[in-house]
Amino acid sequence: MRDLDKERYDVSVVSPRNYFVFTPLLASTSVGTLEFRCITEPVRSYSKNINYHQAYCDEIDLDSRVAHCTYNVDDIQQKRFTLDYDKLIIAVGSYSNTFGIPGVKDYAFFLKDVNDARKIRKRLVECFENASQPGVSDKDKADLLHFVVVGGGPTGIEFSGELYDFIANDLSRLYPTLMPFIRMTLYDVAPNILGSFDSRLADYCHKKFDRKGIKIKTQRYVEEVTKNHVIIKEEGKVPYGLLVWSTGLMQNPLVQSLSSLAKDASKQRILTNGKLQVVDRESGLAYSNVYAIGDCATIKDNDLPATAQVATQKAGYLSKALNSVNSPISDFKFRNKGMMAYIGASEALLDMSSVHRSAKKSGRLAWLLWRSAYFSMSMNTRNKMLIAYHWFLTWSFGRDISRF
Repeated sequence: MRDLDKERYDVSVVSPRNYFVFTPLLASTSVGTLEFRCITEPVRSYSKNINYHQAYCDEIDLDSRVAHCTYNVDDIQQKRFTLDYDKLIIAVGSYSNTFGIPGVKDYAFFLKDVNDARKIRKRLVECFENASQPGVSDKDKADLLHFVVVGGGPTGIEFSGELYDFIANDLSRLYPTLMPFIRMTLYDVAPNILGSFDSRLADYCHKKFDRKGIKIKTQRYVEEVTKNHVIIKEEGKVPYGLLVWSTGLMQNPLVQSLSSLAKDASKQRILTNGKLQVVDRESGLAYSNVYAIGDCATIKDNDLPATAQVATQKAGYLSKALNSVNSPISDFKFRNKGMMAYIGASEALLDMSSVHRSAKKSGRLAWLLWRSAYFSMSMNTRNKMLIAYHWFLTWSFGRDISRF
């Protein structure tokens, strides 16, 4: 959006939230390593000379070239409106997949947005405050201070690492009598964690988590989540104080409603051609003026992971393609720059084996590279200054445990 030629295009943006989020550092905000504004940027500041509408897009009429929208603001009588378009970019993202498991939507915490991170931080401190009250039994303390993460991908691993730091560096000092009651458990249905990483790096993470006291339980199936318990097929009823759900993606309702478009069979993402144009389900022909990028889309016969790296490269390619509309442009090619994951205690994993077979690192050096990379990729100078400041603040004085 920022790179589009505003003299060529009159750009309208429809989004229910008026800010962008730098998601790679979202887990850091959930425990107070960074503050929420370190990783956000207002839509209107991000790109000048645009028309922004804080709204949901509910329906797209591809034949009439009209988007039907609903405002996501209060005190407006006329909630519905329409936008005509010449070119349309669908980049609505995705939701966390609950797989229809009872209770997940009601009781689990997700980590997709700043509001999710804020809720997690509030609940974490709430668990410690509740457990520290007079008259609370040892069993209730152990239940309140059992923190469960479901999902062994990068998000689940990074949150576990950040939570470990929060407990070890800050909460242990503020609630010393509660330390014997704390447990952390990570469940995953797969046989191994971090399936997209090199197996040696995944094993390294497993060993480090064992030493930190974080239990990793693979090949476990969640059957139900209640207010205070998660029911595991292999274990039965397990009490918890906080459950964070990070198990994959499901499609946005708008994507689900676009039944005329071709979608991949496994995840129901919109299929595009190599130029990121959406494809008609029946004819197989591409819409020359409609594009899809991000978690909601995948290229036909070139399935790429739903990561920020892929989405960013697709967005850059599409901006270039739209700006050079009269010049031929080749199909999108993904340049894999590797994967990173923070695992706690100032250690990380760096897997660049897609670039060079031996380019795999772990430990403190990988953590420094992890921090350097995400610092340099943050959205603007203001964010960079805030990130550096709060990293220094956390290192010097610890994390803030105030609840708002």
